[in-house]
Amino acid sequence: MHADAFLKAAEALPVGDLDALLNGGGLVVVAPHPDDESLGCGGLIAAARARGRDVRVVIVSDGCGSHTHSALYPPLKLRALREAETLEAVGALGVPPESVTFLRLPDAGVPSTGPVAQQAADAIVAAVRDSGAGAVCVTWGHDPHCDHQAAAAIVRLAQPTLGGAKAFAYPVWGWTLPMGTEVGPGPTGLRLDISAHLPAKARAIAAHRSQTTDLIADDPTGFRLEPAMLTRFAQDHEIFVAMEPDAP
Repeated sequence: MHADAFLKAAEALPVGDLDALLNGGGLVVVAPHPDDESLGCGGLIAAARARGRDVRVVIVSDGCGSHTHSALYPPLKLRALREAETLEAVGALGVPPESVTFLRLPDAGVPSTGPVAQQAADAIVAAVRDSGAGAVCVTWGHDPHCDHQAAAAIVRLAQPTLGGAKAFAYPVWGWTLPMGTEVGPGPTGLRLDISAHLPAKARAIAAHRSQTTDLIADDPTGFRLEPAMLTRFAQDHEIFVAMEPDAP
């Protein structure tokens, strides 16, 4: 199926209750960069916390690739900023700081295979175990960013040891794929109505000021989320595409 048809079908997936996604358990959200958790899963996180579910957030990369030419924010200072923004963001969604894990793998260099990728997969399995998660959500494997694809591959490494937790993908940059891009079979899964949690999600996204404002003003090549992208993630529903385990 081509990307445009896949995403159109994903936007028409049935609307499910939170328990249909979490199967009565907790939640682990895997984000390749600081901010992906809020963009793709902010409503889900807020909904899960509103029902008292244990939510763990795993941030895979250090986020240092967003502003590589800033003198005011060299890599270590930028990493600290982005981690602080993440803690503020997930706090707006009801997640305490101790429930966030920063793996600090290199931005734009997250591995899909090998021992470092396996260590990341093991960290995700530990988060699932500690939270009693019924679901793990990660970026879509066809998102056109190497770290998003790697994060999905890491969750696939973890799948055989996730126990009863199911894996779901949330598209972030997939919406920018060329229309004719082949992405495989059509989607299954569900959409979650997050309309009651849109204000919290908006606060979470806004907390990532380095990505949404001119906070880092000395890097003309720096990344900034465009208004159209922000509008995309201000919709009433979030999409979660089922990730079927690889065949043995």
